[in-house]
Amino acid sequence: MILLISDLHLEEERPDITRAFLDLLAGRARSASALYILGDFFEAWIGDDAMTPFQLSICQALRELSDSGTAIFLMHGNRDFMLGQVFCKQAGCTLLKDPSVVPFNGEPVLLMHGDSLCTRDEAYMKLRRYLRNPITLFILRHLPLRTRHKLARKLRSESRAQTRMKANDIVDVTPEEIPRIMQEYGVKTLIHGHTHRPAIHKLQIGDKAARRIVLGDWDRQGWALQVDDSGYALAPFDFAPPPQLAAPTA
Repeated sequence: MILLISDLHLEEERPDITRAFLDLLAGRARSASALYILGDFFEAWIGDDAMTPFQLSICQALRELSDSGTAIFLMHGNRDFMLGQVFCKQAGCTLLKDPSVVPFNGEPVLLMHGDSLCTRDEAYMKLRRYLRNPITLFILRHLPLRTRHKLARKLRSESRAQTRMKANDIVDVTPEEIPRIMQEYGVKTLIHGHTHRPAIHKLQIGDKAARRIVLGDWDRQGWALQVDDSGYALAPFDFAPPPQLAAPTA
């Protein structure tokens, strides 16, 4: 059994999401042969050298799962594209390129974060090309921490403001991009996140049946895609209530 998740946007301000993720690691993921996290794992990441105690605790939880025998694969998202090999080594996970083709049930499957499919959002695509440039990444990683924190806050604020102003079809994937990239990589199944619109879309590419599976974001509930001998099952799950504090004894 394999699990795929994305768009958790982990941050200290959302302990409910953190608890749900740690519950997944301690429970369902222990029975999985592999866990794939397809981007936007953290709400923001300014460098492996700037890990907070909160982020270190997530790193340790991943390491414990890895040490238990579950392989962990991590892909960059648009929020955490500066995640690097230092974090992955400490967490016991493998950093995947976006896109990557992996075998599931004997079938090649294309995995992506999904932001590169939103080609109608020309302003974002331009910014993405700039931020992912190796020279830009080198410069960003060597900026003072205070400057990186300030820049991350600015980018997050601008992203939220612009997303609210853009039409829904602009921030969703470009329909024509789906068959193009699936034909390029020779796959009949594409799995991605980013758009926060979970669904399994049946497609026809040429004379072949195909599918696009969109993972859900973790906000009011969690989402996970399970791949096993029965096929692909995408389903939400509720977050467990916060632990109750013991009543004081008299």
